Amino acid sequence: MIFENPFVAGFSALPMITGGKSRAVNAENPRGEKGRGGMASSGLGPSRKGSPCLGEIKPGETATLAEIDGPGVIQHIWITVTDKTSDADCFVLRDLVLRMYWDGEETPSVESPLGDFFCCGFGRGCVVNSMPIVVNPARGFNSYFPMPFGKKAKITVENQHKNSVPAFFYQIDYCLYEALPENTGYFHAQWRRQRLTEKQKDYVVLDGVQGRGQYIGTYLALTTLERYWWGEGEMKFYLDGDLEYPTICGTGTEDYFGGAWSFASQEDGKTVENTYCTPFLGYPYYSHHDDSVHNDYHNDDCPPMRGFYRWHIMDPIHFEEDLKVTLQQIGVCHRGLFERQDDVATVAYWYQAEPHGAFPLLPDREYRWPR
Repeated sequence: MIFENPFVAGFSALPMITGGKSRAVNAENPRGEKGRGGMASSGLGPSRKGSPCLGEIKPGETATLAEIDGPGVIQHIWITVTDKTSDADCFVLRDLVLRMYWDGEETPSVESPLGDFFCCGFGRGCVVNSMPIVVNPARGFNSYFPMPFGKKAKITVENQHKNSVPAFFYQIDYCLYEALPENTGYFHAQWRRQRLTEKQKDYVVLDGVQGRGQYIGTYLALTTLERYWWGEGEMKFYLDGDLEYPTICGTGTEDYFGGAWSFASQEDGKTVENTYCTPFLGYPYYSHHDDSVHNDYHNDDCPPMRGFYRWHIMDPIHFEEDLKVTLQQIGVCHRGLFERQDDVATVAYWYQAEPHGAFPLLPDREYRWPR
């Protein structure tokens, strides 16, 4: 007898025949039906790329990418889309909202601008090479987070962009099982932003989480608004009734993302920050230029933008009752430590037993746009 276990994975487990039924949803097989992939016809004939993508998603429209009956586990998601529809409308990746619903729930367990979910903030794509999130040229968005569902999975994309978004490509790979283990947690992700943080008041990455689960990752899109070094703020995890002080408090922002000494090297007498991608920690994006448009009457300078990820895959943060996560805004210069005000956006990723608490209202698209 083959024992079905959806969470036996990894290289060492590949020889184990664990069972399950492999399926995939895309524009040609939107229900993931067995033996019905690639049936659409093109000018080349039947089953020759007749429907490789959604033709367009109109302004205000919500496209359903998948509705899957369970039990099952989504194993991989691939998406690609344009990042602008005109020079005036160049923040598609912040204007498209990705949502995921499990087991018929009315409020989403995942709600995030599309780009930020895949560690590409600021409405810009960048190369990301990590274990659960991979972004390949050009804007090939991949997620390998296991996303279990007992009864049903629903994934949507809402177009809050001014114009129609053409040629939305996607595929969702999943496996169906007879049952899921009793202690299975459900995947969650939540985007937040504070365009101007308050001095001496920690930015809230996540709050209002009730129940049992584990925190498994953070994406940070930081726009620095003050000079000097910005990364002395500590990441804090308030667990199971913590009030004034957290159980886990880090030692600095660059430390939380696995770097050290300001990510800096010296080149020609200047201090230069180094970007990097590793399986669990990364700093894939830095820019202080707007390379999305050209204008004959102003240059492309903009506030420095930095994107980071930190995956708690080897060190998940467990909670039994509740969870709150915050990040300080503290800098340092020749005069010492100082309180800062910056523009901070984040995606928090975690698993928990359902039901989940209501998310804060997602801000409108213009509030989400980068500076």
